[in-house]
Amino acid sequence: MGQKINPLGFRLGTTQSHHSFWFAQPKSFSAGLQEDEKIRDCIKNYVKKNMRNSYGLEGIARIGIQKRIDLIQVIIHIGFPNNLLIEGQTRGIEELQMNVQKKLNSVNRRLNIAITKVEKPYGQPNILAEYIASQLKNRVSFRKAIKKAIELTEQTDTKGIQVQIAGRLDGKEIARVEWIREGRVPLQTIRAKIDYCSYTVRTIYGVLGIKIWIFVDEE
Repeated sequence: MGQKINPLGFRLGTTQSHHSFWFAQPKSFSAGLQEDEKIRDCIKNYVKKNMRNSYGLEGIARIGIQKRIDLIQVIIHIGFPNNLLIEGQTRGIEELQMNVQKKLNSVNRRLNIAITKVEKPYGQPNILAEYIASQLKNRVSFRKAIKKAIELTEQTDTKGIQVQIAGRLDGKEIARVEWIREGRVPLQTIRAKIDYCSYTVRTIYGVLGIKIWIFVDEE
């Protein structure tokens, strides 16, 4: 079987669920999709400017969106919440809600943003890819960055991980693809819960692509 489909979409309805829950008529579907992109971009830009951990990571694992007629519920799953964006501190959340509300230009629906802390952030592929990207920007060898990322993931009790990087690695003239796998990563098994992400990083040598598969469990 060729690996030509997104592992998350391949498992929808079995071990994976959608990150957005809403219904729209065909004529307004594209507008709803663009609205989701605006919400996610606004949140990521706010977190990028105001909140980073010691490694310079934003730490957003995923952003869930649920829409009703009069309400948009946004749930941010974040790995490293700081003082601006934690439970009990309303200033950062209120400021974020105002920024997102301005982007939406909607007065008929309320916006509610909730924060959920991820217990094991380095078990999330998006956070792990962001960590690798930060190392590559600092000119760390890609093999060293991958091995360190795998070590961080092994501390989260995952059953397997595969990391792939493509592009002009270490500034070489010819682009190539390198990958490292640790443990089991059964990509062809639908009942296997696989977390996946595709991440793009811009370096002084050019654009590099990072793909991460994490085997969590099997149902």
